[in-house]
Amino acid sequence: MDLSDLDDLEFFDGIATADTLTEAARRWGVSTSAVSKRLASLERRLGAQLVRRSTRRLSLTDEGERYAVGARRLLPLISDLEEDVGRRRGALRGRVAVHATMGLGRSHVAPALGAFAAANPGVSVELELSHLPLHVAGSPFDFAVRVGRRDDTSLLSRTLLPNRRVVCASPGYLASRAAPHGLGDIADHQCIVIREIDTDHTVWRFGDDDAETTVRVPGTMITNDGDVATRWCVDGHGLLMRSLWHVGPLLRDGVLVRVLREVPTPRADVVAMYPAGRHLSRRASAALDHLADELDRRLGAATAD
Repeated sequence: MDLSDLDDLEFFDGIATADTLTEAARRWGVSTSAVSKRLASLERRLGAQLVRRSTRRLSLTDEGERYAVGARRLLPLISDLEEDVGRRRGALRGRVAVHATMGLGRSHVAPALGAFAAANPGVSVELELSHLPLHVAGSPFDFAVRVGRRDDTSLLSRTLLPNRRVVCASPGYLASRAAPHGLGDIADHQCIVIREIDTDHTVWRFGDDDAETTVRVPGTMITNDGDVATRWCVDGHGLLMRSLWHVGPLLRDGVLVRVLREVPTPRADVVAMYPAGRHLSRRASAALDHLADELDRRLGAATAD
């Protein structure tokens, strides 16, 4: 990105939501010195210091805080104005920034947003994928796509795809030992677990949404990558609890077999999350609508339970 493509409000909003100038530069794909020069030029124009440069972590001055708050308030209004003008020509314009988990993002969010960008040439799409959880509030992203809801009253959520996690195994693994018939049988099996940053990866959750039961599983094989865990399961290394969006096609084709079918599991829907106080632009709302339709088309049959 060329920083000259950003007006001062957009530029400083990006600065204010970054931990460091280096992080902001990395996000825009430019050098830290280019960001520093643009910031210095903005401060000269305003006649005020906006950022303290004496600490390793970016810190805003009082003037910088006021400018950041004003930018956050004005940018959606400017965006709406431009979209209203564009609407008269039937066009969406501007940037849509999305954060998503690595597996779902690569396999399904990326192609869906690619189709959305192709259908709306006036929209620029930015997609960041990460294993790490995102603090949506204060981030530069319009929304984040996650699997499973989070109990955070500062966030709004929209369900994009109904989903739940199920326990499965390969036919080869089940040929070597009896399938579990109850939760107490899990302790007698090898289990493949996925290490996630914000959860206890040795615990599997069962029951309905109102009354959960947790089972601590023997984690004989552990990974932070869902694709690796699924590959291990297909290769016969043990039981795996995985989202239907991921293993549904494998269950349908007989590559994996669902076990403990009679034991309910809590919902783990694919949701979009964004701060309660943030106005979603028309283009971001359109991107969400498109993403929901595409996920249903690609995965609706696989997640039907």
